[in-house]
Amino acid sequence: QVQLVESGGGLVQAGGSLRLSCAASGRTFSSYAVGWFRQAPGKEREFVAGINWSGGSTYHADSVKGRFTISRDNDENTAHLQMNSLKPEDTALYYCAAGRGTYYRTNAFNYWGQGTQVTVSS
Repeated sequence: QVQLVESGGGLVQAGGSLRLSCAASGRTFSSYAVGWFRQAPGKEREFVAGINWSGGSTYHADSVKGRFTISRDNDENTAHLQMNSLKPEDTALYYCAAGRGTYYRTNAFNYWGQGTQVTVSS
C-alpha cells in the first residue's frame, strides 16, 4: 500500500548537515507511522527516529537526540530527517520505513525504501 523513495544523502564533512527526504506513494500514507533506520558495515541496523501518523509524537535514538529531527508532511506525502552536527559515526545507509504499528517500536515498520547513503568525513 505504501512505496517509499529516499533522497538527500551524500558526502559531508563532520559538523555539517544533511536533510534526508522520504517520498511516499499510497492513499493511506497518513495513517502510517514512519521511521528512519541506518546500517553501517559490520553493525546491526539501528532505529534512528520514528514519528506517528499525525506527526504529533516523535522518537529519537539517544545516539542522535539533539542532532537529528524527524518530521513529516502528510499533505505532501513526505517525511524528512534533518541531520545536524554530523559525525563520522553517522556514516551509514539510511532507510525510510513505514508501518501501522507504534512509531517508537522497531517492529512497527514493514514497508521499506531502498536507502540513501550518508558519508561523513573527518
